[in-house]
Amino acid sequence: MIKVRFAPSPTGYIHIGNTRIALFNWLYAKAHNGTFILRYDDTDAERSKQEYIDALMVDLEWLSIQPDEVYYQSKRFNRYDEVAEVLKQRGLLYPCYETAEELDRRRKIQLSRKLPPVYNRDALKLALEDKKAFEDQGRKPHWRFLLPNFESNPFQTKRTEVYWDDIVKGRQMIDLASMSDPVLIREDGSYLYTLPSVVDDIDMAITHIIRGGDHVANTAAQITLFKALDAVPPIFGHINLLTTASGEGLSKRNSDLSIRSLREDGFESMAVQCLAVLIGTSQNVQAYSNQDTLLKHFHLEDTSKSSAKFDVADLLVLNSHFVHELTYEDIKTRLEKFSIHGEQAEYFWNTVKNNITKLNDAALWWKIIHTDKSFDIISPEDRVYAQQSVHSLPDGVLNDESWKIWTTALQEKTGRKGKALFMPLRQALTGITHGPEMGKFLPLLGREKVVKRLTTVGSGKL
Repeated sequence: MIKVRFAPSPTGYIHIGNTRIALFNWLYAKAHNGTFILRYDDTDAERSKQEYIDALMVDLEWLSIQPDEVYYQSKRFNRYDEVAEVLKQRGLLYPCYETAEELDRRRKIQLSRKLPPVYNRDALKLALEDKKAFEDQGRKPHWRFLLPNFESNPFQTKRTEVYWDDIVKGRQMIDLASMSDPVLIREDGSYLYTLPSVVDDIDMAITHIIRGGDHVANTAAQITLFKALDAVPPIFGHINLLTTASGEGLSKRNSDLSIRSLREDGFESMAVQCLAVLIGTSQNVQAYSNQDTLLKHFHLEDTSKSSAKFDVADLLVLNSHFVHELTYEDIKTRLEKFSIHGEQAEYFWNTVKNNITKLNDAALWWKIIHTDKSFDIISPEDRVYAQQSVHSLPDGVLNDESWKIWTTALQEKTGRKGKALFMPLRQALTGITHGPEMGKFLPLLGREKVVKRLTTVGSGKL
């Protein structure tokens, strides 16, 4: 059975890039009747927060992602310690005492000599008394994984090619001789990403690792660690990364692109899903109405090998397609959160929905209807026109025909046509130069508000 995992660090709110990886794994599992595991990489006790764990569960539910199993790395430290000890006993995990400053200085020297900045394994030369001397100075070791890029002498590395068939990028190769032995354990005893990730993937029987292309460089070392632990490496797939519209990399600092922010800003879940999944692929980005339909157009092999730009403007266009299809019954409960309810609510929704791009925009139009504020018109000439227009307003209760009757009468009376005829009226009544069809909007305002707003604008009393 296919088993995939989404392994976020709960150190912030997930953004659209994280979401893309979650959806790729979720859809791949669904397509193959597989299992989707949610694994919190929460080994960083200082930065991992419960609020981000709680927020992630809300985000995944909104995205219609339902994990089959949930794990926390913070509850598995004993297992990692056990594996680390095995590696130490086998001489595959060795202690190093260099400080960060010393390593950085050595790296700069190597680069100045046009040498690759690869760790030279000096720590392997340390005798027991050397290690004790460092520890007497207060130094604590970090631990490196010894890569098998040599025959018998670890100081005489040789070209050691690691291959894998990436289900997105195709055949890949990395030479272990070009890499430093990766640090698996920090000086304070905490684990970096690699060891817990590999141990979990083995213990949880992960068959496919689908993740961002920024992890390609890590893959050779991870494959080597799988083999060192007598495990068969899973199948890897590295998808292209998303950038901002300006080409910058996404991070949790892009709070406006977090799923939490997009949801609260009124975007539809399926709009976010469609763009996150289809952007940067050979598929056209379309507004598929549900996840099952989106799944039919999801194919890992369609993923481009170059990065893709995520532009909120594209999301707005896509989102508008979903909003325009929503009936009042679909949206009634969500509208009530904006205090949009009552006898006018259904007529209001049907009037404004084709002129908004996201749900929150409806709240603006509801406010425009119910505010006591008057709206300004800059042109003095148009102010006079607005004041005079009151006298041509049809008698009685305003309905769908009132706007046409009113503007026809004004055209005959003033000679105005086109925008000169209707734009000052729209501005005076709504404060905006665009929006819903005024013939439908006028009854929502009612005669009393229409007269008050026109009169107030016309007199200049704002």
